[in-house]
Amino acid sequence: MVVHPSSSKSSKTDHQSQNGHSTVPRHVAIIMDGNGRWAQERGLSRQAGHRAGTENLRRIIRRFAEREVKYLTLFAFSTENWKRPRREINPLMRLVGGVIDRELKSLHENGVRLLHIGSLDPLSGDLQRRVRDAIELTKDNDGLTVCVAFNYGGRAEIVEAVRRVVRDGLSPEQVDEATFAGYLDTRDLPDPDLVIRTAGEMRVSNFLVWQAAYAEYYFTNAYWPDFDETQVDRALDAYAQRIRRFGGLSGKSARPTNGAHPGA
Repeated sequence: MVVHPSSSKSSKTDHQSQNGHSTVPRHVAIIMDGNGRWAQERGLSRQAGHRAGTENLRRIIRRFAEREVKYLTLFAFSTENWKRPRREINPLMRLVGGVIDRELKSLHENGVRLLHIGSLDPLSGDLQRRVRDAIELTKDNDGLTVCVAFNYGGRAEIVEAVRRVVRDGLSPEQVDEATFAGYLDTRDLPDPDLVIRTAGEMRVSNFLVWQAAYAEYYFTNAYWPDFDETQVDRALDAYAQRIRRFGGLSGKSARPTNGAHPGA
């Protein structure tokens, strides 16, 4: 299913732009939005929209691997999504388990490493076990890393990181940005270079609020089930045209060095 980055045929032969930054983002994060509206426009249930959204994952993961992206983080369910009706949430939880059962073998065989950020506590014991088993099974894979943000909120993550710092007894003088980043759920990931949001919305929605401080943003009107390989290419090609200054002058593209895991 997934093409290893090392064996892909990317449309980019030179991955360095004129100002020195890589034209291929090392880490792409996506706010997957629009499943419900996609279904509504077709006279379908919201559950059908969520199914279509999960079925889209296979081709998207494949295409990002082909384009030599190393990390892909998918915002699947936020801490605020629990406000939705139980008639929508319960089928969604079953759908998550089904996706793991259906896709895990193929992902593992193609070298994909799976990670999770957020809290698993509200999930059923069975679903927690499936998620942890998937992470354990793929932990040594060296292909594309796919991180699923499920029951995740950026503010909740920061609050929990502060609690960890306090529990560890660090003094104020011991805490800098790099140290703090090491207490976040994303401590094993580089910061995102590109954040994509589908379905025409233009807001961050509490997603990677610390990590995406210097990310490039790309917004598209395409609903998530319609976000196909062509849409991926458009987003990545738009990123390749950006000039990343990181607070410096044009032509100066060195990333800040005070993060725990600087990206490309």
